[in-house]
Amino acid sequence: MHAITIPEPGGPEALVWAEVPDPVPGEGEVLVDVAAAGVNRADVLQRQGHYPPPPGASPYAGLECSGRISALGPGVTGWAVGDEVCALLAGGGYAEKVAVPSGQLLPLPEGVDLVTAAALPEVTATVWSNVFMISHLRPGETLLVHGGSSGIGTMAIQLAKAVGARVAVTAGGPEKLTACQELGADILIDYREQDFVEEIRRATDGAGADVILDIVGAKYLARNLETLALNGRLAIIGLQGGVKAELNLATLLSKSAAVTATGLRGRSLAQKSAIIAAVREHVWPLIGGGRVRPIVDSTVPMREASEAHRLLESSTHVGKILLTT
Repeated sequence: MHAITIPEPGGPEALVWAEVPDPVPGEGEVLVDVAAAGVNRADVLQRQGHYPPPPGASPYAGLECSGRISALGPGVTGWAVGDEVCALLAGGGYAEKVAVPSGQLLPLPEGVDLVTAAALPEVTATVWSNVFMISHLRPGETLLVHGGSSGIGTMAIQLAKAVGARVAVTAGGPEKLTACQELGADILIDYREQDFVEEIRRATDGAGADVILDIVGAKYLARNLETLALNGRLAIIGLQGGVKAELNLATLLSKSAAVTATGLRGRSLAQKSAIIAAVREHVWPLIGGGRVRPIVDSTVPMREASEAHRLLESSTHVGKILLTT
């Protein structure tokens, strides 16, 4: 098969389409012929040499894909050769074939085509696990999503609205904010021109945000704590604004607040399987019913993955970028 390899870390040009050995499904795994793969910030970090795959994972980038099952490994039940699926991966999506633990497979949601389904596993698993399973967002509460026009953001807006929450977003510029508004966002904050702390206070009559989903990290930590409501929950899922910051415990205590930080890639198979099962139970019916939909900005041939990375790093897109085989 062919895959996108990274002979040496570097810029987008470091991504090389090359012939590599076919993967072999092990115990509890299936082999998927890849139709499309999602492009994520984690892939950029791997390309740069900052985010190696976990032990035993595929050496190739790609944390989600869609495709058809072409072989079953020992011990797999409930799936058959020819099934159309999408999957959460620890790596290997940037390839023509990938071996996937069966617990990380999802059937295509009703009404979603095979290519578009590649936009779903990472964002649905990330949002559902952090916003709902960990932070327990409830109807009537306010969720603040940083990076509202991203793949994660566009999914978080829709899922939060579907359960009856109020949604605030930060994004860069009126076009991105308009896209967020069209998905249901109630409070629109241009982080280039506005202070999100003040805007949230104003919009909530001083109460603050009950849950914050943050992709920025260190740069926003102190301001996120200021923004939290009493009993608020801050879920950190990205480090685009750095890795080290001072945490004011007095602020945290005064608000009886909680800060969590999670990633998907390094979790155990059991944890990932539990998250995928929850996504299938709670999110798939919303997608099949048309209340939530994947947002795809563009598709790029997989052999041109460098162009997809340039687009991602330009931050001009709304929603997901996909690679197609």
